[in-house]
Amino acid sequence: MTDPRTAEIAANLAKLQERIEAAARASDRDPAELTLVAVTKTFPVEDACRLVELGVADLGEARDQEAQVKARALPGPRWHFVGRLQRNKAGSVASYAAVVHSVDRPELVTALARGAERAGRQLDVLVQVSLDGDPDRGGALPADVVALADVADGAGHLHVRGVMAVAPLGADPDAAFAELARVAERLRAAHPGATVLSAGMSGDLEAAVRHGATHLRIGTALLGGRPPLRG
Repeated sequence: MTDPRTAEIAANLAKLQERIEAAARASDRDPAELTLVAVTKTFPVEDACRLVELGVADLGEARDQEAQVKARALPGPRWHFVGRLQRNKAGSVASYAAVVHSVDRPELVTALARGAERAGRQLDVLVQVSLDGDPDRGGALPADVVALADVADGAGHLHVRGVMAVAPLGADPDAAFAELARVAERLRAAHPGATVLSAGMSGDLEAAVRHGATHLRIGTALLGGRPPLRG
């Protein structure tokens, strides 16, 4: 018998998949091009287990302390680190994450490369783009993205796969993601393998799909309102 929480998440997942498929069709895109990254931050590991049991293969976390516990408990899914990353946490993140979405400065590149080397791993990274210039939210300025990707590509153990951004608070997501698409195009010209565009969350995924998103970072639409942070 399915427990009530699993049934709730399964229903949310079905509705979300319908939204994603509708957004893809509206943009004349194949839904298979889109990867759902289920963001489980602040939710218990049991919810992450439920998502995996329901067929979700990519999970996202934003705090190292929480992510490393879940990654040890659930080594099967592909773990994405999607939060702002402190340099002193980079070595830990490099030991379990498959993809880091929030690379935004050269010092972080160096720390991640060292951590990946120590762990004997290869790590996919995305350059986080600041679309509003707010230093508190992280991200490299659009003009600096290609140069930062060059640094990451030469660091060893890191592979630049594309860009990530969050739409600015209160801004039109269509305009924000159109700008991100232009940055992504410039990056692909210099790094042809950088085909990932990580954009779109529960409230703006349709706009992200319209502008070429390949990875959607979804939490609330799947798991509900976030419980309070602990610690």
